[in-house]
Amino acid sequence: MSVKLFVGGLSWGTDDRSLRTRFEEYGTVEDAVVIRDRDTGRSRGFGFVTFSNNEEAEVAIQNLNDQEFDGRNIKVDRAAERSSPAPRSGGGGYGGGGG
Repeated sequence: MSVKLFVGGLSWGTDDRSLRTRFEEYGTVEDAVVIRDRDTGRSRGFGFVTFSNNEEAEVAIQNLNDQEFDGRNIKVDRAAERSSPAPRSGGGGYGGGGG
């Protein structure tokens, strides 16, 4: 089962390829992405790396959390599950009643 890790504190110069290369030292990386500002295209300073299994992800966390990468100390941890949006209640916006 795939495991997604959050990587924070990335240098502005870190790109998807260098992120992937760094994490591949610890296992099979399925995906590596640096999150970018949609308007400027500049790195937002964090990203996500997905490993193919839990054991490799744990080794990466142990070896890379609080370590230097591209001139910055990075934070590595399991990514929090995204909660689904709260269901919207009500219907069409006519507040019931009629006339």
